[in-house]
Amino acid sequence: MNLKIKFRESFRPFAPSVLREKVSDYFEMDVDSPYMLLVADVVKGRRLRITEEQEKLFGIDKLNVPRSDIPAVTHVDYSARIQTVERETNPMYYDLINAFYKKTGCPVIINTSFNVRGEPIVCRPQEAYKCLMRTHMDYLVIGNFIVAKTQQKQLQEDTDWMKEFELD
Repeated sequence: MNLKIKFRESFRPFAPSVLREKVSDYFEMDVDSPYMLLVADVVKGRRLRITEEQEKLFGIDKLNVPRSDIPAVTHVDYSARIQTVERETNPMYYDLINAFYKKTGCPVIINTSFNVRGEPIVCRPQEAYKCLMRTHMDYLVIGNFIVAKTQQKQLQEDTDWMKEFELD
């Protein structure tokens, strides 16, 4: 996702969205965090053992070592910036995560801002569509609508769009 959609460094972790009733099964906290304002460590039982060889790694090589059984949302220090999701306040998102949980046994999904590195966050359907067409995303879901990229015409005169935004 970092390389094909966000166009940012591969080591940057994502935040977890987790069903509220399952948060303490994965993280060392048991409170609401609907706005991703809280950071907590991954519970010890979900952490992966780091080998002596892995411990000797440096830089990006060390960052690429999986830290837990939810590696995309686990920072190098075993922390995560958590969003709890409750059905009462966010029924569609809750149902999505719950469907994933029923299929995989994992009530945690990746959460990230909807933007490409250097661009402002997507706010309107037109911006979401443009992001779909400019990246390697396959589908865009807005409410009850699914847009398949393969069924869309390519954007015209849009080849140098990344030059509009300064990258870090």
